[in-house]
Amino acid sequence: MSCFGRGLRRTAPARGSSRNELVTPSTASLSRVNGWACPPHSFQLVGWTIYSYMAVVGFGIYIPLLPSPWSHMAYSLTGIAFIVHLVTHLAAVSIDPADAGVRAKKSYSNPLPVFDKKKQPHVIHNLHCYLCKINVDPKVKHCGVCNKCIEDFDHHCKWLNNCVGGQNYWYFFVTVLSATLGVLVLLMVVLFIFIQHYMDPASLRTAPQFTSVMSNGTLLVFLSVGVMSNRTWLVFLPLVPMETGSESLLVVAFLTVMLATGSLLLLVHLLGFHIYLLLNNMSTYDYIITRRRKQASQQDIEMGFPQSSDSNAGPNHPQMEPSIDCDALLSDSVSCKNQETGTIASRPSGSFCSELDNFTKSSEKENGFYYGTELPTQIIPGEFTHPDYTR
Repeated sequence: MSCFGRGLRRTAPARGSSRNELVTPSTASLSRVNGWACPPHSFQLVGWTIYSYMAVVGFGIYIPLLPSPWSHMAYSLTGIAFIVHLVTHLAAVSIDPADAGVRAKKSYSNPLPVFDKKKQPHVIHNLHCYLCKINVDPKVKHCGVCNKCIEDFDHHCKWLNNCVGGQNYWYFFVTVLSATLGVLVLLMVVLFIFIQHYMDPASLRTAPQFTSVMSNGTLLVFLSVGVMSNRTWLVFLPLVPMETGSESLLVVAFLTVMLATGSLLLLVHLLGFHIYLLLNNMSTYDYIITRRRKQASQQDIEMGFPQSSDSNAGPNHPQMEPSIDCDALLSDSVSCKNQETGTIASRPSGSFCSELDNFTKSSEKENGFYYGTELPTQIIPGEFTHPDYTR
């Protein structure tokens, strides 16, 4: 038998030699086309709700109260940021980030077997995915949630309900950038309105509707004193002005400031992290793998194992890329768990995955995330070994 035959150029399952043992025959799942595939993730719904709230509050209540020309500047900056965010967000959600070989099939109607992690730790061996049945590039990973191979895989984002890869990474990046700028401008506007409400409320009453008499009775004009009551404010200017009280204006402002501050902190962390990745020519997946290898090496040193000069992994840590569960990096206090060993692999500094602490639990429900071309547990002689295996 030729050592270079296709049948030998793969990793044998940990227990058994049949490819069918990689999956549970009775379990199959449709691959997700994009972020609109059902069911929507709760984070995705929360994201759209926050966007809608910010748009209504910003353009309907607070920006119209700004005096000219500040109102025009706020309309322009916030409007551009919100429109760009909407367009790029829709693009990042709608694009299918799958590998070209998967997209070439042009059909997601046939169920794909779900990977059985109890029988084999990885689905991609020697640059061949045994679920998608395609040859892949080294940067392609198979996502357990989307159940397909992702081109230039970066991470699976629950806020988009879609994977982020080479096809939609820049849309994702601009989405985060525009959201950061839009929330920042809106936060400054609301804080200005909040302060001016106490210091100089007259400066916020420059809109013509504050002194106009409308036949439908929407506005209450106090002709006896020539000014409107200090406790009466107008919202949804200039199209459909509605009267409201000072208390309501301040309560909504307080809630908006709290929500905008929390969102801005998460967005700045995420944006800063991806800028760092771009400057270092890394992906989120690469970053996590590097951190885990360093942590594994440190653990080996602490346990007294000798270290190889050409490897970051110790003798009891195979030179492989462990299973990764990863999402948009939004938290600075989350630790990653190595699913093969069950040990804590690292505590990333700065921005990191907001959902990493939920991945261990969610992986049980979603069959987990198992990516990459990994070092096999058993290699048949004559196989090709990827350079990554020997780093």
